[in-house]
Amino acid sequence: MVVPELFSTALHLCQYLWLKWKDRWSYLKLCILSLFYNEHLDVHYFLDVLLGPMYWFVDNFTKRLGPAFVTAVCCLMAAVIVIAHWIGLPYWWEKSPFAAVLLVIFGYWLLVNTLFHYYMGVTVNPGTPPEGGLIQEAVSICKKCIAPKPPRTHHCSVCNRCILKMDHHCPWLNNCVGHHNHRYFFSYMIFITLGTFYLMLFGFEIAYHELWEDYFRSEDLNDESLEGHAVRINKSLPVDEWVLEPVNGGDIIYPVNHGRDWRRKAILFMAFICSGAFVAIGALLIYHYRLISAGETSIEYHINKDQRKKFAALNKEYKNPYNFGRKRNWRIFFGLQKDRSWLHVFFPSAHKPIGDGLQWQTIYSGNPLEVHAKTP
Repeated sequence: MVVPELFSTALHLCQYLWLKWKDRWSYLKLCILSLFYNEHLDVHYFLDVLLGPMYWFVDNFTKRLGPAFVTAVCCLMAAVIVIAHWIGLPYWWEKSPFAAVLLVIFGYWLLVNTLFHYYMGVTVNPGTPPEGGLIQEAVSICKKCIAPKPPRTHHCSVCNRCILKMDHHCPWLNNCVGHHNHRYFFSYMIFITLGTFYLMLFGFEIAYHELWEDYFRSEDLNDESLEGHAVRINKSLPVDEWVLEPVNGGDIIYPVNHGRDWRRKAILFMAFICSGAFVAIGALLIYHYRLISAGETSIEYHINKDQRKKFAALNKEYKNPYNFGRKRNWRIFFGLQKDRSWLHVFFPSAHKPIGDGLQWQTIYSGNPLEVHAKTP
């Protein structure tokens, strides 16, 4: 009888310890979860918390390297300009002075616009809500600035400030793209895309002569059918030295031009830069063209996309309140009021955008072009 009683006692003791440990573990688990409890917790919130350190690294990395990106863009543009004047201009002037003059006029129109809009995109403040000032219309409170946010305003984690009508933070400008410099950013993309296409179009013939024909010319010099003392001299090229090389029992005298090697490298470099910029910036240009045509920024695109899904679930149609139609959206974007024409788009212009970025007209309140035109 002693053994069964001891066994029963041990069994009850184990059950008591298990329940006690389970109770303690539940209490500890509840305490831990209470430290991280959030009624809005979902997958997106979890990913934001998990990727928080990565976001911090990217933000600080972008902020620190912003000046380096701007310097790189300036150096690349300067290199392309120098190569175009060094190789392209003499070539077209020798071929046709009239064509060269037309190319120079058109090329400098692109160059001036490109440099102007890039400079303005870098230096112009995108616009921020006034600190301590009165904001007549606020849609929310910025959790980081602890300040009211006007419509279409978002916080930039890189600049650590709220930006009026924020589109995105551009590391190549080392600046946010917002209400006051959005037009400069888009115009820069237009002219840099046109400029790179212009250089590739009129530089193709030069590259063909300098690289392709020269390759076959060098192949001809090594042709085994050559006999005797063949001498080939191209008098149209500057010659640094002459080299005598034996070929098939004979000798070939050919010029060596060290400057020509640099020309080839420069042409290859320019082709790589122009083609890469044309594809990358051209794709970005098309993307922003669609956004502006719809009257939205890149941030608002994602917001409106989610809103359309929610309204569709309710069998309703969502309308972007800032979409006044394609033509009117473009006039609003470029700030073309009644006293401004499209010449302000095709030539450098520092005119300000429509409105102050704090209050916005919607499709339900009126046309911004007419409202602001009446404002003194």
